[in-house]
Amino acid sequence: MTPFNEDLLRLLIALALGAAIGLERELSDKAAGLRTNILICIGSCLFAILSRELASVPGTDITRIAAQVVTGIGFLGAGAIMREGEHVTGLTTAATIWVVAAIG
Repeated sequence: MTPFNEDLLRLLIALALGAAIGLERELSDKAAGLRTNILICIGSCLFAILSRELASVPGTDITRIAAQVVTGIGFLGAGAIMREGEHVTGLTTAATIWVVAAIG
């Protein structure tokens, strides 16, 4: 299998897994549904592929891009958490976003 086909297969798997989680969220009428989860999963997969490709350049660190994805997704998830008095919403949405990014 060529490297291009391997990367394409990885992206298709990320799409399918993100869609499975997103579809469940969509059917439950929750925030961050199908499209959001697919985009997050594919996006993090693309960054992982890019990171691997850039690692062949001398003086680069393969983990730097992944670390920034984790930070960015954490920031995005934090924005999903809302507090109204003693009632907190969005924790499951934030956790879902973070897990979907990790799957990608």
